[in-house]
Amino acid sequence: MHLSSILWKVKLPKGHIFRGKYRLVKKVTLPALRKMKQELEIEEKNMFYLRHPYLTVEQSIGHMHDLKENNQMTKFRQARLQKFCKTVTLADHLNHLKVKDAWE
Repeated sequence: MHLSSILWKVKLPKGHIFRGKYRLVKKVTLPALRKMKQELEIEEKNMFYLRHPYLTVEQSIGHMHDLKENNQMTKFRQARLQKFCKTVTLADHLNHLKVKDAWE
């Protein structure tokens, strides 16, 4: 009986617990403040690295050129295109109908 009386005293808000007019508002605690401050510091550090890249614009031009030539996927695609996908036009298909070029 005591357990049910304790459970009946706890009132939950109507609808969604953390949204709306009758929501539950969490109290601000020191660990939550420390965690939020740490997350903001990490975010600021990431933004700093994005604003100031390691390479300058002049250094970053063509820095992947050597690696792109040796890319295995590119070689595979080129071999597949040479093997299967030959360029065929409509003129090639209808070339057997062309007996003479002059009009009658």
